[in-house]
Amino acid sequence: MILITGATGAVGHPLTAALLARGAAVRAVTRDPAAARLPADVETFGGDPSRPASVAPALDGVTALFLHPRAVGDAAAGLVALARERGVRRVVALSALNVDDPLDEQPSRFRGDRNKEAEDAAAASGLEWTSIRASSFAGNALTAWGAQIRAGDVVRYVHPDFQESPVDERDLAEVAARALLTDEYAGRRLELPGPQSLSHREMVAVLGEALGRPLRMAEVPPEAAVQGMLRQGLPETFVRALMARYAAHLRRPQHPGTDQVRSLLGRPARTFADWAADHADAFRA
Repeated sequence: MILITGATGAVGHPLTAALLARGAAVRAVTRDPAAARLPADVETFGGDPSRPASVAPALDGVTALFLHPRAVGDAAAGLVALARERGVRRVVALSALNVDDPLDEQPSRFRGDRNKEAEDAAAASGLEWTSIRASSFAGNALTAWGAQIRAGDVVRYVHPDFQESPVDERDLAEVAARALLTDEYAGRRLELPGPQSLSHREMVAVLGEALGRPLRMAEVPPEAAVQGMLRQGLPETFVRALMARYAAHLRRPQHPGTDQVRSLLGRPARTFADWAADHADAFRA
């Protein structure tokens, strides 16, 4: 039995599907089972993984645990310790390529991701462990630009020439599934950027190609971008850290693309164009 935290999220959802496709038994911890919309073959357990005691019964019979840094929050060490007590033998943590940066320079921390805590808890657990250090998710494009693209052909955003190496969440899920089911990656911190570095401007152009209509990016000054994000309800600490990251890495990619996914899975990584083609409907009005 594999226990998944964050099962309804961007990585957890395809991870659940990848495990089921391999014939694994999957149990998902979710705070709201009624709204989870997980496959019928998944055993759903209602609980809060950031409060380990509430999910203790879900660990019975579990051999491997997937640790999602936002789902478990500051409770990663406590949950892993409880898992060990309950007989779990393997833990796989989702982390990020910037996990070793100063904590106040990691934007996702200000939205709840505790990448360092999850990775450290796994590595210190005494269990067979793997950490998956991801670059920016390809799906972030939908969050950042989806509403504008559904409304028109101009994307207004900061720093058009800033480069990312977006990774398809499905690739992360397939690596995580293999790490949960085998000892192939045991004791490793796997660094997984996407296969190519693309500027924000290039990513918007790729989305236009997938949609069959030309899109263009119009540059917005940083402070104007900050105010727009704040009006959308994003935390100011997150927005300021994100803008600082953009400014610090304008001249070269922070995490250039690699073929690491190919070396791990024996096939090419999905490109951002692949992701865009598969998710084009989400950008249509």
